[in-house]
Amino acid sequence: MLTGTTTHEDEPRPGPAPVAAEAREQFVSSPRGARLARRHAVRWMEEWGHPPASDVSCTVALVVGELAANAVRHGRVPGHGFGLRLTLDEPAGLVRVEVADAAAAKRPPASAPPSCPGGESGRGLLLVEALAVRWGSAPRRPVGKTVWAEVATKAPTHL
Repeated sequence: MLTGTTTHEDEPRPGPAPVAAEAREQFVSSPRGARLARRHAVRWMEEWGHPPASDVSCTVALVVGELAANAVRHGRVPGHGFGLRLTLDEPAGLVRVEVADAAAAKRPPASAPPSCPGGESGRGLLLVEALAVRWGSAPRRPVGKTVWAEVATKAPTHL
């Protein structure tokens, strides 16, 4: 007879952590749409276990804010909004942010320094480049482009 050991076959057992989570939404191409995209990203990150005040959630919010603002300012096409897609890949330790708009890219976005050192704009992609593991853009079919960035969910383990 075994003592001190109890098994509960009828109790639910925790399953493996989800490999990936995805959320997507369309927004009106306006400053309000860009703000809503950022709020949605923070909410999704919280649902995925990253509280709003966490480093990763704040970083994702900043990246979404910059890419959404660029979509509104530079990618706006009358009658079209922009799309936001976040994908969490816990095993890889990454959140992929994708912002898609209807404007065709004349050239890939660049993180060039602002033309005026005292100017109030022109630094968004510099921030994205500094915060993201990697970023880039791709044409969208049938029209438009997607600008994406990958953000680390864990701090680097090397010193």
